[in-house]
Amino acid sequence: MSERKHIAHNVFFTLKDQSVEAKEKLVAECHKYLTGHPGCLYYSAGLLTPELDRPVNDRDFDVALHVIFDSLESQNAYQTAERHLEFIANNKETWEKVRVFDSTVGNG
Repeated sequence: MSERKHIAHNVFFTLKDQSVEAKEKLVAECHKYLTGHPGCLYYSAGLLTPELDRPVNDRDFDVALHVIFDSLESQNAYQTAERHLEFIANNKETWEKVRVFDSTVGNG
C-alpha cells in the first residue's frame, strides 16, 4: 500500500519595517487568518531564530509560515479561500519580499 503524500506550504516573509513589533504583528495576522483551513494537518508561524546562524542557514526573512495539507486539493482550496485572500490584502503592503516553497512530503 502506497503512502499518502502531503503538501508542505512554507512561506518566508521579509518585512519593510524591521521592528520586533511589525514582525510580531505579522505572526498574529497569520494566526488570525491562516489557521483552521480544511485539510490542514499542521500549522505554525514564527520569527527568525537569531541563534541559528550557521553558514548554511538562509537568514533572508523575518517571519516563517509552515502549513502541511492533507492533499493538493486542500492546498489549492486554501489558496483561494476568503480568509487567505483577506490575509494577503491586509498585509501585502508590509512585505518587502515573499518567498514560497511548496513541496510534496511524506515520512517514509
